[in-house]
Amino acid sequence: MSSASAIWTSRSEYIGGSDARIIMGDDHDRLLRLWREKRGEALPQDLSNDLIVQLGSITEDLNRTWYERTSGHTVEDVQRKVRHPIHKWMGATLDGRVQQTGAIYEAKFMLPWNFTEEAAAEKHMAQLQHNMWVTAARSAVLSIITGGGKWVEITIHADPLYQHLLLTAEKKFWRCVQTGEPPILFNIETPRPRLTAIKIIDMASSNSWAELAASYLRTREAHAEHELTKAELKKLIPEDAREAVGHGIKAKRSKSGAISFEVLPMEATNASVQ
Repeated sequence: MSSASAIWTSRSEYIGGSDARIIMGDDHDRLLRLWREKRGEALPQDLSNDLIVQLGSITEDLNRTWYERTSGHTVEDVQRKVRHPIHKWMGATLDGRVQQTGAIYEAKFMLPWNFTEEAAAEKHMAQLQHNMWVTAARSAVLSIITGGGKWVEITIHADPLYQHLLLTAEKKFWRCVQTGEPPILFNIETPRPRLTAIKIIDMASSNSWAELAASYLRTREAHAEHELTKAELKKLIPEDAREAVGHGIKAKRSKSGAISFEVLPMEATNASVQ
């Protein structure tokens, strides 16, 4: 674990994970507001009336308990504040850190409408990569409770290229804070997350799944017989034969030695074989 320590009295003294989302985002007005906040020209936005933010706050303990119970892991360093050991203007307030793996732990509440793991990972990518960079962690865990009564765990790995771009953008933003020059959007594309498959889902309500499942079950035995028959046919073909023809099928041997089969047209079936 990083030995970085953190002592500060105001969020205006550093760039945190939630700030990284704005810096790497596409909302210029939010970027300018953040810049004014860091310069002390505007008060931090009051989120006490933001229901989603408050739901995330009130469910954070439950989220962590659910993650620990489900994963068997322990979350430590809850609400620990850290600074980057070199870039002192970079900091993070951690939801926690997974004791067994060292992964950054982040608890979120998200609405169920149009929820996908890919969208969730993309939304929080900048924050997670920022916090991983600050703490020298190699991975992060998103523990998400949705308004639909669903819990999802997503693992995100450190992305050196994206972290380099993130560090460059944050350096430019912090320079703007120091000089008073208004920042501009950086327009850096969020990397496609590599997600770890951990879910078990019920497809009973999908009509398409039902139709394909029925077809799979209906053709399963025939397919197995078909594959076994091909294997037996290949055994009958002499090693020096380039082609074998008869009873409506043709077997061809490629230069690499692989044998493929094709069905002959009806007129070719009765043709003599030289």
